[in-house]
Amino acid sequence: MARKIIIDTDPGIDDILALLLALSSKPKELEVLLISLTFGNIEVKNCLCNVVSMFHILEQETQWRRENGRAEGFETMRTSPPVVAVGAEDPLEDQKMLADYFHGKDGLGGIHTSHPHLTPSQAWEHLFDPAVDPDGIQSVQTGAGAKRSFIPSRVPAHKEMLRVLRENEPDTVTLVAVGPLTNLALAAAEDPEAFLRVKEVVVMGGAVNLPGNVTPGGEFNHYADAVAAARVFALTSPNPNSTLPPTQSVLLPSYPAKLSRQLTLRLFPLDITLRHNISRGQFRTAVTPLLDAGSPLAEWVAAFMAHTFKTVEALHPGHVGDDTELSLHDPVCVWYALTSEDSQWAPSATSPEDIRIETTGQWTRGMCVVDRRNRHRIEGDQESSSDHGLWLTRRAGNRIWRMDASPAEKNFGDVIIQRLFS
Repeated sequence: MARKIIIDTDPGIDDILALLLALSSKPKELEVLLISLTFGNIEVKNCLCNVVSMFHILEQETQWRRENGRAEGFETMRTSPPVVAVGAEDPLEDQKMLADYFHGKDGLGGIHTSHPHLTPSQAWEHLFDPAVDPDGIQSVQTGAGAKRSFIPSRVPAHKEMLRVLRENEPDTVTLVAVGPLTNLALAAAEDPEAFLRVKEVVVMGGAVNLPGNVTPGGEFNHYADAVAAARVFALTSPNPNSTLPPTQSVLLPSYPAKLSRQLTLRLFPLDITLRHNISRGQFRTAVTPLLDAGSPLAEWVAAFMAHTFKTVEALHPGHVGDDTELSLHDPVCVWYALTSEDSQWAPSATSPEDIRIETTGQWTRGMCVVDRRNRHRIEGDQESSSDHGLWLTRRAGNRIWRMDASPAEKNFGDVIIQRLFS
């Protein structure tokens, strides 16, 4: 039976690669029920443009492959078109930070300006406008091809998330979150019991034993909305309110004192995602013949990957020429959703871990905090006056499954190339 997933994302270069990986699967492998969009790498309106452009290119690619006697691929997209919904424009608190310095203002290295023929017209924008039809999810009317690709929603992404979870049996839908966790926090606050129907939440975020990538301690997704990350992490605790952030906001309430279950959250921090890469030389070798043959998908991906490799080369010492590598942070999470039964996937030896997200520190916003003290745990329900933050009490603290090994660490670039372009 196909695994059912929701992808919450902020496309973004590696986000687009993650979406392409999911949509390239076979119907027996994966069913993408919902693509929910959030601010993050770029503004959410640009995220929507990138997703619509992706479906536009996939329709062109399918036609090109058909005309050239090639296997069409991307069967999941045609068999079960996903709903696409627009979500959070801003973090719950704090000043918004984007990653357009890496991804470009449009999220794909300026591709909509440099390659305008690869971007669809703006006629689709009204399909996501709640003012047009606030109650409905309508079919795309921009062409027969687009109609088969996705279903636009005028409902906020977090409400679509709850709808999907309510309409499916508990423990049958995996939520893959590869951007800031704002949509998830909004859904969990509105209806925590419906949210907890999810099988597991797979999160790309954080850095535990490595430096962050936007501050010395902060990874981008968690930095971008640390309060949202802390609230989602808290649902893994037997006492969620014990690890909620000390927020001054009245936007979201505390969780109910009693919940029916704890959230299963699998964390993919930089510690594991930085070990899954694709090099410029590896990508060029695979894509050049397809460019020569006229593949629309190869042209589109090559355009934004060229920008990406140049940016990596400029930002990171030691990345030069064909050896320049892009870390495939978000695709790793989708690959887990596709292959989670593989025994080579493994959490850290210390999982589940009490990992908490710093929300108020001047220099440590979004940091993953782990108690590394050599202390005895406190038995029973009693509290200790020396246990500030309830780190030692067994009835409190988060329970995070931090993933530490995968089946594709050494060849994940080949996996991506094979899945997207074969």
